[in-house]
Amino acid sequence: MILVTLGTQDKSFERLLKALDKAVKKGKIKEKIMVQAGCTKYKSKNMEIFDLTSPEELDELVRKCSLLITHGGVGSILNGIKYNKPIIAAARLSEYKEHTNDHQKQIIKEFVKSGYILELEDFDNLDKLIKQAKKFKPKEFKSNTNKFIENIENYITEDNHTSWFNKILNLMSSGYRTILGTIISILIFKSIILNIKLIPSLLISSLVLVILNILVLLITKTKINKKIFFIGNICYLAIDLSITYIFIYNLNIEVIISKILVSFITLVNSLIISNVIKRKAYSENSKIENLISK
Repeated sequence: MILVTLGTQDKSFERLLKALDKAVKKGKIKEKIMVQAGCTKYKSKNMEIFDLTSPEELDELVRKCSLLITHGGVGSILNGIKYNKPIIAAARLSEYKEHTNDHQKQIIKEFVKSGYILELEDFDNLDKLIKQAKKFKPKEFKSNTNKFIENIENYITEDNHTSWFNKILNLMSSGYRTILGTIISILIFKSIILNIKLIPSLLISSLVLVILNILVLLITKTKINKKIFFIGNICYLAIDLSITYIFIYNLNIEVIISKILVSFITLVNSLIISNVIKRKAYSENSKIENLISK
């Protein structure tokens, strides 16, 4: 039995299932195929497809399969490696909207280089790679999950496999972007307050920060929920203007100092929210790692 696992990624990976279906119809694959499809909605008479199952049941399927075909998720690959199964991994690619970036290719390359898996790049040659996988002897698994994941992360983020341009963009997309945007917003406010009235000055300086955020998101091609992004920025503008107005007219704090204080409050709030989101993402990843390492 060939087991196909697509993980829990919220984007479709029909491209892989279509390639499998095509190979079965041509008679090039005769084994039974079971597919854990996750969020990929695909119907086929040639494969047994289910969305999700319990970790224990999926683990049992991995034990029983003669070949594991999976996407480039670390957890999905390691689940096959620990049972010394022949594995074919195909990366989700951003150009097909299967992921937000192409980091899965880098992950797969590292596993291939270590002798654990085979990589599927040309989907038209899937049947040939399956034949190759039957003779493939993967490297024996040694239980050191955390270290292996650490090495992969270092390869992608630290060992010069990410261009300097992308490293700068990654910094801008985190807290550094917020800090830089805040400084620019304050400087613009200070320069235009001398020429126009207070409220328009506040509005313009706040809009500059919003525009900077939009530009960075466009440059980095970051996928966002447009509705949440729009509402979030409206709330930001309203809070920024309201608190600054209170500081100046109710508390009689100097204009520039008020703007700096409000910017600082907004900055801290943004960093706290960002940190909460990152912690939640890390928590979800940790659950997967803990499951694998059992």
